[in-house]
Amino acid sequence: MTLSEPTEIHTPPMTAPEAFTDPARAVQRLTKLYAEAVAFLGENFAKAMTEGRPAGRVRAFYPEIRFATSTFELADSRLSFGHVAQPGVYSTTITRPVLFGNYLEQQIKLLIQNHNVPVLIGVSDTPMPLHFAMANDAAISVPQEGAADFHLRDVFDVPDLSTTNDDIVNGAGFHYPDGSAPLAPFTAQRVDYSLARLSHYTATAPDHFQNHVLFTNYQFYVEEFEAYARKMLADPDSGYTAFVGPGNTILTTADGDLPVPAKLPQMPSYHLKRENGAGITLVNIGVGPSNAKTATDHIAVLRPHAWLMVGHCAGLRNSQRLGDFVLAHAYLREDKVLDDDLPVWVPIPPLAEIQIALENAVAAVTELEGYELKRIMRTGTVASLDNRNWELRDQTGPVQRLSQSRAIALDMESATIAANGFRFRVPYGTLLCVSDKPLHGELKLPGMASDFYKTQVSRHLMIGIRAMERLRDMPLERIHSRKLRSFEETAFL
Repeated sequence: MTLSEPTEIHTPPMTAPEAFTDPARAVQRLTKLYAEAVAFLGENFAKAMTEGRPAGRVRAFYPEIRFATSTFELADSRLSFGHVAQPGVYSTTITRPVLFGNYLEQQIKLLIQNHNVPVLIGVSDTPMPLHFAMANDAAISVPQEGAADFHLRDVFDVPDLSTTNDDIVNGAGFHYPDGSAPLAPFTAQRVDYSLARLSHYTATAPDHFQNHVLFTNYQFYVEEFEAYARKMLADPDSGYTAFVGPGNTILTTADGDLPVPAKLPQMPSYHLKRENGAGITLVNIGVGPSNAKTATDHIAVLRPHAWLMVGHCAGLRNSQRLGDFVLAHAYLREDKVLDDDLPVWVPIPPLAEIQIALENAVAAVTELEGYELKRIMRTGTVASLDNRNWELRDQTGPVQRLSQSRAIALDMESATIAANGFRFRVPYGTLLCVSDKPLHGELKLPGMASDFYKTQVSRHLMIGIRAMERLRDMPLERIHSRKLRSFEETAFL
């Protein structure tokens, strides 16, 4: 036997699964099992770094939720989540139960209520990667491969992308090797992977993200968002408790200092927080569908209640003016980044609750209603392309497609955000602001845009905020539409 083949495996004490009908106690058990696994890995890793390679392999496992039902009896058919469709065994691994405590308690409660069957909480057979287990301990740094006196993967488990099971959300009949069906859309490894990516790309901890997420493609919106946040913090009746920026800098008073990091992350994020995550997060994703996909791929594991795109677009109709609004009712997907997971023939439907909230917010902020609202807002198809300089090419091709699609606006991110919202069952919407009209000679140049930036950004952002506040006041079961659920759907949202 060589040194690269340990003769024994060291694990925490293995306990039998326990049945729970109390959601809070079930989450407490998940929390205990997870903490024990992390502590075990941390202690053994610290010992290995000071005393050298252990004699055997060190391994801990994620906790899991397991659920079984033997009846086809239907739950409340109005609900889009909180129940399973047919008899069988269902399971999911769990990570960071403290971070997801409210979500887990809510989903477990619905499952028990709708089926009158307990859930089993125990230890899974999925190893917990050392890097993910240590990710939340600032005092511990896992060295890169080759930096230690032994190969980490010979002793500890490392992230295994082949078992993240990102295909569960595609609704293609996935089952685990033991035959159980997925209970939740994401496995523990998939969640841990995204939490690590979020910290890297946004420079804020996942704990700060709120349930209502605004995406933008301009820094101007960030400045307005900070100004609004300070105003809310100055109002003791606003309900907002803190404002968090890159570097996890936290403001709790209106006049606090929010230093700008020497190097901004790729997608700086800002969080106006309320109790139970009911505040608003703003993410500046920059330009392009790749960034839009990256951001939504990872934020989706936090199970937000809604995300909206509030950015700039090219107006395609001569009747539009700079500063007009576009409420997307359909999407022409030429962004290409999601074609492998969500073919372009899949329709991305508008969600009534989101559309109404956005239109009402436009009316409230602009003080225009009914037919008068048409003066500044159009509803129609938004096209998203992967080529920022599409107007420099021979226009006969793209312009013909745009005309045939009846598109009224063009950008690079909206269709991606909407399509990934559809794929991940996150309610989505788009309200854009016309900042140029390349087909009509009005290009996005500094001189032409200055007045637009001064007058429209604040109003546009406020519309997004007002829409989110309206959605926040809706019951969760109304926002999460059944339109987003596939034939074989997970019980957990």
